[in-house]
Amino acid sequence: MSAIFQHAMRYEWIDRNPIQLVRQSAKRERIPDVLELTELQLLLSKLAVRERTLALLDAATGLRVSELLALRWRDIDFETLELNVTRSIWHQVVGDCKTEASAKPVPMDEYMAEDLQRWRRQSPYPMPDDWVFASPSMGGKQPYWPDNLMKRYIKPVARKAGIHKNIGWHTFRHSFGTLLKANGEDVKTVQELLRHANSRITLDVYTQAVNSHKRAAQSKVVRMMVPDVGQKASEKDLKTA
Repeated sequence: MSAIFQHAMRYEWIDRNPIQLVRQSAKRERIPDVLELTELQLLLSKLAVRERTLALLDAATGLRVSELLALRWRDIDFETLELNVTRSIWHQVVGDCKTEASAKPVPMDEYMAEDLQRWRRQSPYPMPDDWVFASPSMGGKQPYWPDNLMKRYIKPVARKAGIHKNIGWHTFRHSFGTLLKANGEDVKTVQELLRHANSRITLDVYTQAVNSHKRAAQSKVVRMMVPDVGQKASEKDLKTA
């Protein structure tokens, strides 16, 4: 668009380029918050079944909230332990997934499957064609509105538990990517689990190294450069033992 307006200025069709006022950099204005493992554990332990199932599913699969709320029970294969993500929903309008990579089946841990089964037994809408997170106020015809769940239930519980980070649905997705990276998973695995079109997005946007892992990586380099440091650390460990 900027090039088009520049071309128009050269031919004197307009006198200014309005796109120059638009932020064009891919750099983020603010680094998104990521929940530490202890914070995730604390939050999950405090949430009610519905919100806990939603948060765990989001934090352990990296699903976008538009994909998460668009799940129907028939999309969950409890035998093969897979989620078939075939659609997304935004402002109650159902559409396709964000990218072709997004439509790939998502693996599901056994514990997550048990968690979903537990929620299904409590949900008033457990039939195959029902939304997994159907809204009772809409007679089950629509899923919950994500902002309502976050503002009314998850954020208050987080604040009460002493977690004061700016939590949103994407926080769980970012936390998932960061924990995968912290566990030493290769970029290709992280990319496919987050269902990105390419690994550059995975590296640039969704993985922030956890402080303890950054410190450990730095310490390895220091001990390589200064052998005495490594020797003294080993001796200290032996004395402590």
